[in-house]
Amino acid sequence: MKRCIFLLLILITDSHFFVQAQPELKKDSLLKLLPAAKDDSTKIMLLIKVSAVYATKNFDSAFLYMNKAKDFAKEKKITACDPYINTAFAEYYYYNNDYKNASAYALKNLDIAEKKNNDKLRAKTYNNLAAIYNHFGNYRQAIDYALKCLELSEKTKDSASFPIRNLTASNTYYNLKQYDKTILYSKKAIEYGEKFNNTYAVMMGLNNMATAYTDLHKIDSGIYFYTKQLDIAQREEDAVNTVYALINLSYNNFKKNNVSEVEKYIGMLDHIDEQMPDKKTIAEIHGAKALGYILKKEYPDAKGQLDSGIAIAIQEDATDALGNLYNTYSKFYFTQNRIKEAEDYAYKYDSLQSTLNLKELNFYTEDLEAKYETQKKEAQIQIQKAQLHQKNTLNYVLAGSAVAVLLISLLSYRNYKNRQKLQQVRIDELETEKHLTATEAVLKGEEQERTRLAKDLHDGLGGMLSGIKFSLSNMKGNLIMTPDNAQAFERSIDMLDSSIKEMRRVAHNMMPEVLVKYGLDTALKEFCNEIDRSGVIHTTYHSLSLNESAIEQTTSVTIYRIVQELVNNAIKHAAAKNVLVQTQYSNSEKLLSVTVEDDGKGFDTAILKQATGIGWSNIQNRVEFLKGKIDVQSGEGKGTSVLIEINV
Repeated sequence: MKRCIFLLLILITDSHFFVQAQPELKKDSLLKLLPAAKDDSTKIMLLIKVSAVYATKNFDSAFLYMNKAKDFAKEKKITACDPYINTAFAEYYYYNNDYKNASAYALKNLDIAEKKNNDKLRAKTYNNLAAIYNHFGNYRQAIDYALKCLELSEKTKDSASFPIRNLTASNTYYNLKQYDKTILYSKKAIEYGEKFNNTYAVMMGLNNMATAYTDLHKIDSGIYFYTKQLDIAQREEDAVNTVYALINLSYNNFKKNNVSEVEKYIGMLDHIDEQMPDKKTIAEIHGAKALGYILKKEYPDAKGQLDSGIAIAIQEDATDALGNLYNTYSKFYFTQNRIKEAEDYAYKYDSLQSTLNLKELNFYTEDLEAKYETQKKEAQIQIQKAQLHQKNTLNYVLAGSAVAVLLISLLSYRNYKNRQKLQQVRIDELETEKHLTATEAVLKGEEQERTRLAKDLHDGLGGMLSGIKFSLSNMKGNLIMTPDNAQAFERSIDMLDSSIKEMRRVAHNMMPEVLVKYGLDTALKEFCNEIDRSGVIHTTYHSLSLNESAIEQTTSVTIYRIVQELVNNAIKHAAAKNVLVQTQYSNSEKLLSVTVEDDGKGFDTAILKQATGIGWSNIQNRVEFLKGKIDVQSGEGKGTSVLIEINV
């Protein structure tokens, strides 16, 4: 199960706007204060607080009140509230998984802090940026901001902020899997939280510490700190921390096969789950309740809980909860020695994780490589603009001095125009080259990282697991075992076999060996067959003359990733039952056509112009990189057809 570490954005006030109950009542109370506001700044801050009531639940309402605050501040020309407005927008985009806008609004505050040389605002913004980069998988950048924040906090002696900022550092070190530092900064968050009466920091510090100990396989220590978190959460009537402490305690006691403790914590969940307005959390509760039934071998009841949780997770688009439920379903079947069904759910879990990992990798490579190439091209453009400016000045002087000689003046003017056009063409070419270079750097960086990870998994971990299997098989003949132990031994060998196959499948998915060895046609056919065999969606593949083509490997990999992304979109968003992938190669025109069609719910293609998701951006960037054309045909209830044409 993915551990329940909260990565809430820490607002500029170093408090969080996570509201647990009665948002309408709080909103009404705040709105009643608006007419009596003493000044315009007070009114702006009240509007921001109203938006904060809805910050994690009703995004449309939050966005409405944020814009009211922004527009009113602009109308009254009030800039003092800009940091608070920027933070509200950063949090909104953070919770809506919009990396670019979330970081852009946070960086606006950093610019304000730099201009005003305000160390306190600078430290608060560093903390927000650390939370944003944590959320989107760029942990190296996140820890850099977190440590800068702590350094400035010490310098400004902003001690009341220490609990939350040490909590941010502990979150980041956990994501980097540096568990000793996770525990160190969790202890600091707890210590400062107790000192400054910040019970939220205390509870989350205990949560992070328990999670680190659990991942270090120190289950008893994990249980101890989760129990302390639960005691404080119940005392403070914090429903969210109570639920997640109970869920984590259920999972840890499940690992120890402690039936009575699991039943105790699940029983406590029965009394609190109805209070939870967040349906994503209710999906997690169903997963925890299934554990008790699994331990008691009451498999129909366990299955009912898992199915209910999965239905809610899919409806709410709760990827983390869905992954946890798939993982638990795999354990559910493994305990019954139903290896095939267990592997199916392990595959579903890995597919979700692969999607998330690819998203995080895209964010990282985009920041790391495209930034460098963009800066290099920007410098070249500035040089060209400076040269253009100098030539413009020179041509004006020549034109003025040529008044006495009409012919020379006309020739100079014509020369000036031609040079100006050529220079502008060169600038446009550099702009285009910059975009293509940045795209190529991202794509190559992504494929290199995939290839490296696939090789490490196959050659490193695969070799180790195969060696372990060989050693266990040799040991079998030298051991005297009871029939039950012999059966358990055989089952362990089978599970090890399944692990080796699963590892090879993940490595194959990251960089399909069949693509390198046998080419694009065979790789696409194998990919579609794998999706079809998984039962996730019925997938059909047809090709015409593609096996007769000689396509360069970089182009083949890029086309393969485009088809992967389009099929995954059909699975995730279209609610389709069937997907058809067709390829056609024309040798005379050297033209490759790729079509991906589904019979899903369809959509209005106009929304693609405003699409901010990285998936569609990746498809467009890859098609542009190949200098291809893309055409999308869809409509509500009419399914979707995507046609891509590439000259190869």
